[in-house]
Amino acid sequence: MVDNIILPSKLSDKHNIDTDTMLGLYEDMLLGRNFEDMCAQMYYRGKMFGFVHLYNGQEAVSTGIIKVLNDKDYVCSTYRDHVHALSKGVPARLVMAELFGKETGCSHGRGGSMHIFSSKHNFLGGFAFIGEGIPVATGAAFQSIYRNQVLRDSEVLRVTACFFGDGTSNNGQFFECLNMAVLWKLPIIFVVENNQWAIGMAHNRASSSPEIHRKANSFGLPGIEVDGMDVLAVREVATKAIDRARNGEGPTLIEALTYRFRGHSLADPDELRSQKEKEAWLARDPIKLLKNYLISNALADEDVIGQIEAKIRSHIDDAIDFALSSPEPQVKDLKRYLFAEDL
Repeated sequence: MVDNIILPSKLSDKHNIDTDTMLGLYEDMLLGRNFEDMCAQMYYRGKMFGFVHLYNGQEAVSTGIIKVLNDKDYVCSTYRDHVHALSKGVPARLVMAELFGKETGCSHGRGGSMHIFSSKHNFLGGFAFIGEGIPVATGAAFQSIYRNQVLRDSEVLRVTACFFGDGTSNNGQFFECLNMAVLWKLPIIFVVENNQWAIGMAHNRASSSPEIHRKANSFGLPGIEVDGMDVLAVREVATKAIDRARNGEGPTLIEALTYRFRGHSLADPDELRSQKEKEAWLARDPIKLLKNYLISNALADEDVIGQIEAKIRSHIDDAIDFALSSPEPQVKDLKRYLFAEDL
């Protein structure tokens, strides 16, 4: 797998991003990584149940895309959804409590790891089956157009970012929604997080056309490949795609080449990938790459980095304390939240 991909050893330095924004990107990626590491600890201690799919290694994609969106934009995720939610602004406390199955969780303990949801943050949820979120995201983009063109809403178009993996790119929903999005010029960004593996199937063994971004050509939308380990490169591509969508010019397909540093889920012993492949991608840890970039370009020193790291550790500790001390859902409320409640 890795032999077919050129892996730069450092971030590109052709970016016009201010220092505060760069530090914000670093903080967001670090939050995601530390959160997922703590999830692993809690899972193995028996505090979480069911399947838990971690995002370690892919943080540059979530941060690079979502941090360009505004509060009213939408994000639709997959079963690997914790970090997408954090990047969209869902508090770590609420995500962690949801993973613990507590009433204070963002889905009131009913969703768990694969069904993180927050209407307040326009986070449209994680989905247990691949491809499920693509039609939902397409619907969100459609209502943005409807709101603007039919209801005459004067606000700028709300953009939807739809995340899914390489294994989803051969499913019918993907092609149907690409066609519909182009046909109606929907303000949606289709983000393929190509982490090279669909559970235990190597991507280049499962697709007759492994370069997923080229599939955009069949439908007439831009298809862009980007280094998914370079948060600055991802952000640059995302900015152009989101501006295009918000200006009513339609969708973009982004293929981010990335890698998950853990197994498919915490129940996966991760024995199918070679050590050589893992080490090649680990050498391009997106968080370490950005940290080295910040220091080598005198944008931050070790003290500043240390302060951010301490802040994140405190944030994660607070999330754990909140989740542990939160109440369990009550049996009498078993059927609650099946239907909308009066406000």
